[in-house]
Amino acid sequence: MKVKTKWQGGMAFNSVGESSGYDVTMDASGEVGGNDSGPRPMEMVLHGVAGCMGIDLCVIMRREMDKIESIEIDIEGDRRDTEPKSFKKVDLTVKIRGDVKAKVAQRAVDLSADKYCSAINSLNAEVITHLELNGERQ
Repeated sequence: MKVKTKWQGGMAFNSVGESSGYDVTMDASGEVGGNDSGPRPMEMVLHGVAGCMGIDLCVIMRREMDKIESIEIDIEGDRRDTEPKSFKKVDLTVKIRGDVKAKVAQRAVDLSADKYCSAINSLNAEVITHLELNGERQ
């Protein structure tokens, strides 16, 4: 996997993924000299974790997907106060709506977090997952 990143001026950088061709421009906040023209790099890490888990859930629960109405993933990262300000804790809540058993949904969340999600397993952080099935926290 390869990404090419080019400086756009100020504190903005544009990255293009070689395998997908998709690009994203990241920037810093105005308070540190950026222009707020794109997501922060650490925010992109959280996007990656949520997307990775979401894809895992679809693969793991592939036999249940016709019964699932929606999947939402809320993710919050708590960063260290000192450099490098990496994540020390990441809290994920997976919200699934549909006619799927709690045991099946929980197994999918656990398998993703513990085994399959490369993004989660690349973090040097405590990762806590929660499942909310049809509006009820499991």
